[in-house]
Amino acid sequence: VKGFVILLLGVIFVALITSSLPSSAVDDLGGNNVISEDADKLNIVPTKSPEYKIYLHVIVRNAQDQLVSVSETMDGGYFAHEITDYAFDHSLPLVSGVNIKSDATVLPPTGKKEIIIIDNMKYEKVQYSDSYMFNSENELTSKWALNVCGEHIKKYTDGCARIFGTTTITVVYLEVDDVITTNWTILREFN
Repeated sequence: VKGFVILLLGVIFVALITSSLPSSAVDDLGGNNVISEDADKLNIVPTKSPEYKIYLHVIVRNAQDQLVSVSETMDGGYFAHEITDYAFDHSLPLVSGVNIKSDATVLPPTGKKEIIIIDNMKYEKVQYSDSYMFNSENELTSKWALNVCGEHIKKYTDGCARIFGTTTITVVYLEVDDVITTNWTILREFN
């Protein structure tokens, strides 16, 4: 009985250790011959780290153009990879959404990249805006994301890569024909 208990505790310990590994640490690349020099940096990094700061402002108006709600957050994350830096450096158009569909809207930056100063720190600033009507086919979510797609990331994936995102914005109740406007401001420390 004592041997069985020790064996059982050992199995439980191993199960706990292996189930706590991040999914990126156990991904099998299978037939993918792409090798990234940044393989150890493929995790979403909270924006508490200094490189990027993300601000999202969401406005909801009803079909009569009356204000329903305003939500905002500065708590998000970014994909710490050369894809993110490339998209930011070249002001690439991004695709808004958590679940990308074939008819997704591509968002160009709303203006030129600017240098701004906040608390004696210099930042590069890029902004993106999107406005769409909520309909019965849309999925209500409190998650918001910006993705880079297309030729720029072909060597990494055939789809899109989520490079900026947030999940802590207040959930709003939506009705059919409500118009949702998202305004993203993304800052990166300027050296």
